[in-house]
Amino acid sequence: MIKVKVGLRPIASKINLPTVLKTAILPGDSKERLFIATQVGEIFYIRNSSIRTFLDIRPRILKLGASGGYDERGLLGLAFHPEFYYNGLFYLHYSAAGAQGPGALSESFNPEPCDPKTLNLRWMNRETQYDHIDTIEEWIIQSNGWPQKRRTLLNLRRPFSNHNGVNSLNFSPETGKLVLTTGDGGSGYDPFNLSQDDLEIAGKIIEIDVDKNTYIMNPPIVTRFNELPAAIQEALTVMAKGVRNIPGISFQRFYNQYIKYAGNVGQDLVESIYSFVDYKPRPVTQLIQASLINSEPDKEGFINFGWRGWEGDFPASIIRDCTNNQNLDEKTMAFYNEAAVLSASRLQPLTSYFHKDPRPDKFGGTALTGVQAYMGKRIPALTGSVVFTDLARKESQPQVRGALAYTIIRPNGKQNDFSVIQTDYDFGSQSAYYVNLGTNLKQTRLYLGVYGSMKVTDLHQGTVFEIVP
Repeated sequence: MIKVKVGLRPIASKINLPTVLKTAILPGDSKERLFIATQVGEIFYIRNSSIRTFLDIRPRILKLGASGGYDERGLLGLAFHPEFYYNGLFYLHYSAAGAQGPGALSESFNPEPCDPKTLNLRWMNRETQYDHIDTIEEWIIQSNGWPQKRRTLLNLRRPFSNHNGVNSLNFSPETGKLVLTTGDGGSGYDPFNLSQDDLEIAGKIIEIDVDKNTYIMNPPIVTRFNELPAAIQEALTVMAKGVRNIPGISFQRFYNQYIKYAGNVGQDLVESIYSFVDYKPRPVTQLIQASLINSEPDKEGFINFGWRGWEGDFPASIIRDCTNNQNLDEKTMAFYNEAAVLSASRLQPLTSYFHKDPRPDKFGGTALTGVQAYMGKRIPALTGSVVFTDLARKESQPQVRGALAYTIIRPNGKQNDFSVIQTDYDFGSQSAYYVNLGTNLKQTRLYLGVYGSMKVTDLHQGTVFEIVP
């Protein structure tokens, strides 16, 4: 693949940790503006090279970083309705204040293939044993220009604090529906295998028909589809399952259809980027009906990323240090039966990168943080490619540096390698975690969110860049 070098042009600095970067045209405006959502609950936009506040929901967000500063909750999703310029509708996903619990397990989870109990755990006492509640809301810009909450679409009880998705709301240009990526609920190894259970909301990519007005302003707090009122069930379809944690979904127009890109954050081995064109979403009502009559839903055309049996191209593995050699480790298959069942039906990644990679032109990854199609012409070597970011290169200590890379779809549909994108920006002695990747409406510009710390409680250490030739 072609080696590419780009520049980074600062757009906004000294902001809090950015979780969403995307553009929209405000009602009554004439230009596309870059919007920046921060994890702590602010939404800004750039106008005439200055940062302006669009919305501040910090009082609605639960307290972040209470156990050491690192946190995966907060304001996680922002999406503008395709007709936003005319109707002023936009959508938020965030972790709600005043709704915290003790978590679903009293201790950390580690699967043990020799102990069946660890392979078949169930989430019990869900009303009391949970970590927090995520809410997905519809907002509208009023005639005076101020945003106001219009209704709540979903209230989701989450078992653990992590794996809630990031950049988790995006509209599909193909169906016009709001796409929600939920993550598997957290901990590690998906303790309750929620991602493969058809009735669990966790671990799925869900389409929401927001044009179906259910008139349910405050839906119940749920974890499973069958707990929702019928009117909400009818507005939902499941696009994919087997998801561990996804930093959004990107749609790339290809003639009269769309290529969908989504990355699945790995456990300990590998980070994976997936692509698919054709898919057959399952109406939630069909999934519930199949469960009631104890039948298997039709799997034809249904996308399954394979988690928790598979971590990308590998059966999910437990990694232990070798006692006699600290330079080696032992990898044990965590869920053999699940890996076998899903071996033929799972979607294979377009490309993968590893947490340990000996190749001189690659890097050791930490966590995938963004996946975006690029259709611009200013960086010709990237035109038509999919660009992705990793939080922190393993070899970049003591000053942390994130990673930027790209891959392309082969005409024969086979898996492809990737190439690291070099950047010319000097971060000096400051760490630079690459926390988010965004684009404009036509996917001709790319935006990179960088933070100087892993802790959301270390405030005002963020910079948003445009990736330029």
